[in-house]
Amino acid sequence: MASKLDFYDALGVTRDASQKEIKSAFRKLAFKYHPDRSKLPDAEAKFKEASEAYAILSDPEKRRKYDALGFEGINTQYRQEDIYNRENFKDVFSEFGFDANDLFSRIFGGGFTVQQKQREVKRGRNLEAQLEVTLEQAAFGTELEVTLPRVQRCARCNGLGVEPGSRLVTCPKCRGSGRIVHKTRTDLGFGQVIVSCDRCRGRGKIAQKQCQACRGVGLEERTVRLKVKVPAGIDNGDRLLLRGQGEDGSYGGPPGDFYVTIRVKPHPYLRRRGLDLVYDVYVNVAQASLGAEIRVPALVGERIVLVPPGIQSGTMLRLKGEGIKSSRGRGDELIQVNVRTPENLTQKEKKLIQELAKEFEVKKLNQG
Repeated sequence: MASKLDFYDALGVTRDASQKEIKSAFRKLAFKYHPDRSKLPDAEAKFKEASEAYAILSDPEKRRKYDALGFEGINTQYRQEDIYNRENFKDVFSEFGFDANDLFSRIFGGGFTVQQKQREVKRGRNLEAQLEVTLEQAAFGTELEVTLPRVQRCARCNGLGVEPGSRLVTCPKCRGSGRIVHKTRTDLGFGQVIVSCDRCRGRGKIAQKQCQACRGVGLEERTVRLKVKVPAGIDNGDRLLLRGQGEDGSYGGPPGDFYVTIRVKPHPYLRRRGLDLVYDVYVNVAQASLGAEIRVPALVGERIVLVPPGIQSGTMLRLKGEGIKSSRGRGDELIQVNVRTPENLTQKEKKLIQELAKEFEVKKLNQG
């Protein structure tokens, strides 16, 4: 390590400081002394001291050893590359938009060893698809089938990349370590960078004879059929998650997930408003004045609706429980009544309406 500084003093915390206080203290110092932001002449040295202190004190096991044995106990117990847990630093640096990998490569390149995480296994890729459903299917729920290409574990070698009858052998390039050491030179001096071996991809082993089906990758593309359960009440644009139904990971890595975006087809008569459905019905002046019995479409079949006498255009009638079904209950169907004014009247129709208008005037005078 760089120096025998007191790690608690370096972060400005007491020896009984909590992990939250330690993280908060480092966050402030990292922001203050970040080499790309600070103009202070000792910014880089201060940044390295704070990072070294945080690397020890943010790890409960390393902190216990430091408290018990001091600096020498840590210095003899760990190699330099084992001191730094990048995940701890990423959590802090990401808040400020800093790239942890870039910082470790540039700041700790001289005299510090930077280690990249080995990639023996890798999580599979997530998949996405769109699924179109009818309004009826969205209202009551359904189960549909999706066909798609998906990378899966090779059936011939079971994902190992090794031809059956052959075996894995030690990688000659990294000699089984899974890592390659590169010497580097920076403004601060000489250092080394440890990266995953590109021959065995960090596994430390390679196939004595590669699988003929997948050429040693351990994965192959297949067409699969997946059943998708669409819950009642789903709406346009909603996403369903099928965990573990994405592509398989390499070398036994966990599979990704499968996301399905729902598209609801427009209905020829009904339109959706939350859990309710809306239907526009048109009646003539006589029906609006005298009342009427009309048939309207519902999600299943038809329903009879009574239009009360004297109804006004724009009035909503309600069919209870005829809307969308969901875990929150059941919506209604709303019937919007629109009174249609007659056009292109015949002479007889005009005469009748004129007589009706006179009756309205007489009625108005009598009421007034």
